[in-house]
Amino acid sequence: MGALSDLRVIDLTQMLAGPYCTMLLADMGADVVKVERPGGDLIRENPPYVDDPEAEPYGGYFQSVNRGKRSIELDLRDEGDREDFLALVDDADVVIESYRAGTMESFGLSYETLAERNPELVYASIRGYGDPRCGETDRQAYPAFDLMAQALGGVMEITGPADGPPTKTGPGIGDLYTAVLHAVGILAALHHRERTGEGQYVDTAMYDAMLSLCERTVYYYSYTGEVLTRQGNSHPTLFPYDAFETADGHVVIAAFSDGHWRGLCEAMDRPALVADYPTPDDRLAARDHLRAEIAGWMRARDTETIVAALEGDVPVAPVQDVEDVFADPHARKRDMLATVEQPGADREVTVAGNPIKMSETNPRPRGRAPLLDEHRDAILREAAAPSNEGPADE
Repeated sequence: MGALSDLRVIDLTQMLAGPYCTMLLADMGADVVKVERPGGDLIRENPPYVDDPEAEPYGGYFQSVNRGKRSIELDLRDEGDREDFLALVDDADVVIESYRAGTMESFGLSYETLAERNPELVYASIRGYGDPRCGETDRQAYPAFDLMAQALGGVMEITGPADGPPTKTGPGIGDLYTAVLHAVGILAALHHRERTGEGQYVDTAMYDAMLSLCERTVYYYSYTGEVLTRQGNSHPTLFPYDAFETADGHVVIAAFSDGHWRGLCEAMDRPALVADYPTPDDRLAARDHLRAEIAGWMRARDTETIVAALEGDVPVAPVQDVEDVFADPHARKRDMLATVEQPGADREVTVAGNPIKMSETNPRPRGRAPLLDEHRDAILREAAAPSNEGPADE
């Protein structure tokens, strides 16, 4: 049993943000019914595949964020399919959608319409610029993707080398961080419903999430009037807190506290630096000189030697690629590399595990991603059955 095994979530989302949010809920036991447009989620056909795209019904992108869900294909422009959808809503705890603002209204399926049928419903929308109900802006008429959210929210301005262009982060944090916040909002709304019996609307915008993620730039500008910009892997107020090239790779260190600074200087056999730069402000003022000192010591040694010399005394880590992650015992022991079936392939595949760990109801991937419309009969049978029946046996 999962912590959310008594919840049913009707998921109208596609691509990444919404599916990642509902994936988190599914990992925690929620029955997530993925309502797919005719032809299915747009990312079903995205590579990579194990071997044969003709034999495998979806690629790794879809598998990764849709594991453990059930699928039904509905055309919300069709009257009969709308009636089937409304039957699902009647017994749902959550409806989540990621359409542009106004799209559900065009189907005759607005929050107000659904809430009238099911007053305890938590209706959640995850969009680029939010919903007019919670603050109307001109941007809500436009489509948005991760790249736009990172650009507008300030992430790209503070990411990348000081002499380089604004740069997006590697992971799609405009989608993923928004998805995590959205899951928090949904769970908060469910807790409110538990106390009051009252459903509500949950609205999380990608732009807003990126602004929140860049909280340092906000307070820094308010306090100082200074606009923070790119400075590579370093930190504006802490030093040393940076990445350094080694003889065979890169490491990161965070030795800005007095104790950690002393440990770094001792490992470098440079005790005079402790006396010459005893405070964080001293070290910050001399960061260019000190960075050169540290960089020279790092470049003369391989990564393993540096980590062994510092580990335990100074926060240090090698910069790993995904092959290194697969070989790292930590990832295995923490169940962060999960295997699921890949239909049409002759082997299982690995997806990222759930980072939330719980002593009694531990989240985990609950099976592979669904085939398109795989669970139609069971889902519609449940919708036609008396209330409070759980998912039907397939």
